[in-house]
Amino acid sequence: MCGRYDQSQIARLIRDFEWAGELLNRSSASDSFNVAPGTYRPILHAEEDLLLVDDLHWGYRSAWAEASGKVPMAINTRLEKIAGSYWKPLLKNGRAVVPAQGWYEWTGEKGAKQPWHIHRADRAPLYMAALANFAPATEHKASNGFTIVTADAQGGMVDVHDRRPVVLSAEDAAIWLNPETDVAAAEELLRSVALGPDRFEWYEVDRAVGNVRSQGAKLADPV
Repeated sequence: MCGRYDQSQIARLIRDFEWAGELLNRSSASDSFNVAPGTYRPILHAEEDLLLVDDLHWGYRSAWAEASGKVPMAINTRLEKIAGSYWKPLLKNGRAVVPAQGWYEWTGEKGAKQPWHIHRADRAPLYMAALANFAPATEHKASNGFTIVTADAQGGMVDVHDRRPVVLSAEDAAIWLNPETDVAAAEELLRSVALGPDRFEWYEVDRAVGNVRSQGAKLADPV
């Protein structure tokens, strides 16, 4: 987890943040029911007292790691590692939120895998904690991207996957995004207030979601 997600109804996904005195939506991305790594997708991040929605590459590798070629691209980051030397700079200055309707997981054997759509039981938007780096706009590098923070599924989702994205309420997402929240408090926030497995439900969906070129609302419908 998380290797694919549903980011449809983008306007609805950012509505909970309209309380921000300055919410600037600079995204040009369209709705996607099947977001794949390597694409540019809208994320929320803060600069001083300004809340921004910008499109960023899903996948991150630091500039030095890209030059060395020894560290793979990361689309997910384990919560257990975000305070380490590699991720700490982003934990300090690159906190972001990926808004989504849900995410997908697969079960079963290779060649016969069944996809599942996982979402909040109350169907409220998901606010997935992320770490992001905004390189200059002229630089199209792996270091200009984001990664989604994941945690142990705590048993409740083991039937579909042993990891899950760290999902926050809108109120806690605001604290995570706040530049005044220090590193220690930000890490503790994710460990203490992430929504638990009991807040989610899931159902089987069409196997067409396994093709990154597949799109359409039917992909998120139960089968």
